[in-house]
Amino acid sequence: MPKTLALSTAISLLLLGAAARADVHPNALFSDHAVLQQAMDIPVWGTADPGESVTVTLNKDSQTATADNDGKWLVRLPAQKAAGLDAPATTLTIKGKNEITINDVLIGEVWLASGQSNMEFTVSKKVKSFAGMLNEDEVIAKADFPKIRMFTVKQAKSRTPLTTLSGAWEVCSPKTVPAFSAVGYLFARDLQRDIHQPVGIINTSYGAATAEAWASREALAADPRLKRYLDTFDSNLAAFDKNPQVTLGELPPEFPKPTPINKKRQPPTARLGNPVNDQHEATVLFNGQLNPIIPYAIKGAIWYQGESLTGGKTGLNTFGHLTSALITDWRTRWHEGDFPFLIVQIPGQQDISNNPLVREQQNQVLQLKNTGIACIIDTGEAKNVHPKNKEPVGERLDRLALALAYGQKIETSGPVFDSLTIDGNKAIVKFTHTDGQLVAKGGPLKWFQVAGADQKFHDAVAEINGDTVVLTSPDVPAPVAVRYAWDNFPDGANLFNKDNLPASPFRTDTWDYPIPGLVE
Repeated sequence: MPKTLALSTAISLLLLGAAARADVHPNALFSDHAVLQQAMDIPVWGTADPGESVTVTLNKDSQTATADNDGKWLVRLPAQKAAGLDAPATTLTIKGKNEITINDVLIGEVWLASGQSNMEFTVSKKVKSFAGMLNEDEVIAKADFPKIRMFTVKQAKSRTPLTTLSGAWEVCSPKTVPAFSAVGYLFARDLQRDIHQPVGIINTSYGAATAEAWASREALAADPRLKRYLDTFDSNLAAFDKNPQVTLGELPPEFPKPTPINKKRQPPTARLGNPVNDQHEATVLFNGQLNPIIPYAIKGAIWYQGESLTGGKTGLNTFGHLTSALITDWRTRWHEGDFPFLIVQIPGQQDISNNPLVREQQNQVLQLKNTGIACIIDTGEAKNVHPKNKEPVGERLDRLALALAYGQKIETSGPVFDSLTIDGNKAIVKFTHTDGQLVAKGGPLKWFQVAGADQKFHDAVAEINGDTVVLTSPDVPAPVAVRYAWDNFPDGANLFNKDNLPASPFRTDTWDYPIPGLVE
């Protein structure tokens, strides 16, 4: 055989062998600067050749798995103990036919951060036009916390559940923090200050996303109250598959397009488009941005979502149930029990999206174990759905985490309505979570209203008496119901407790509360 032909043949065989071998690839979460959850088994997974043996080593512990017929493998390393902020980083090695070394790995606390744009909202306005927190320059300059890391999942929507994702762990510094989720960063900063451990945040969020977009097909299909979200998606998908050029004006009524309650309906000439590309459609973000994270070991989740809802009045009245079903489904899939799930209650704002019924629906999740609500009714802006005062959000989520996840005996909530007593012309409202003292912050109490049997509410004079507020109004001689901060934008609502935590808006009635512009 001529030398040139032999050489060419040898090179071809080498290239063919290289192409035939699929190197071991871990999930992108297992990469340099990762934070792994302490005190629980650590799942590590990825892909390799079918039948390939893969060994994963962390410190002195190793586990081996064999890739299945689809080339997928998973090991569970034994629990590791966090050693505090002074402990050196370690390495994670993954070895099959090739070997990967993952450097600068920390053992600490990992929290999932998810929701819509107020979770996506970055520290600096230079990264996202709608973002930029108060005093961002000062916050950025002080963000020298190398034991805080954030993995920001690259946004992706999908028709079916994905198993891979894109993103990278970033070490917190003044250089990197501008692109961090502001709420995620502030929560991590405050939490690290209080527990003295490395903190990792996995930020998987998407602006304007609805809750059903983060729910799995199985969870929606199994619930008669929620199946309609899936039916809408499947109908729109069928219409698009049949005719990708179809317009809304050509669609029959059984093909409705999800429309957020705070947006006008699209004109009839608008293109339907591929429903998979719409973050208001069911399952698309669960498939694209959540499923690939499971079962990465986490301590808990923080969630900021609620400004985008679909389905008009019916969707609004289902929102609490939907969010609860989402929490239950996520917990089931993670196999970590009832991990803490901490929700940011949407603040005040004049738009229909921030109406009081949404906050009331959010409070329904408190019926689930190990859930908490961070009330931020005092941080809203009249005409900005993305308020810039994010410091209280991180601080109040931190309080909830300290209590629910780390067993600290601290106050986690502002005053919470407990009971109503009527004494003649007085409505006496009792509160829990007063921490021994109710506070009228900045002057006389505002935003209390009372109504009689005619269901017409009038402003009330409100006076604090121990753990109660006594309400009277000359227009309501025989009160039967009370509302507090019951408005889209209850500016100046000022009932707090001694820990400077605001009272959550509430009502004692169940009467119809019309929302102007809300579609039935």
